[in-house]
Amino acid sequence: MMRQVTIQWMLLLLLSWSAFAYSEQSLTPYKGAQPAPDFELVDVDGDKHRLSDYRGKPLIINFWATWCPPCREEMPSMNRAWSKVKDDVSMLAINVGEDEDTIFIFSADYPIDFPVLLDRSGDVIREWPVKGLPTTFVLDREGNIRYMAVGAREWDDDALLEIVKGL
Repeated sequence: MMRQVTIQWMLLLLLSWSAFAYSEQSLTPYKGAQPAPDFELVDVDGDKHRLSDYRGKPLIINFWATWCPPCREEMPSMNRAWSKVKDDVSMLAINVGEDEDTIFIFSADYPIDFPVLLDRSGDVIREWPVKGLPTTFVLDREGNIRYMAVGAREWDDDALLEIVKGL
């Protein structure tokens, strides 16, 4: 009897985690249009990127790590989204706490065609209202945070991308 109850609780926990990990395809409006904290980070090739360089187009910024299961599930859809919107929308993946070699190994299984920036020290993630990984922010053309998404999404969803392109 006790074993059956334990198994039921474990299944409930697994289902709860699955529901959180595969959140609905919605974006949470951010509390007013808040200016995003600026940063300067290098990408996996050593090139510098400043947030302010991306003004003029809507921008999707994804905070993630290779060890994060929902991040691993989400990244292929982000790459497909990039191929759909790269002329109209900018996209950045900010890896938290890992190095180029780790990302290179990850990208053999999960190709990423848009810029991957390195926040090795975690300084940038501490400046942003990140609730967990993955957390994604959608910025308007002026660099204001307009939407936030905690948990995995299917970023290549056309309805979701239309919201982003409309900014």
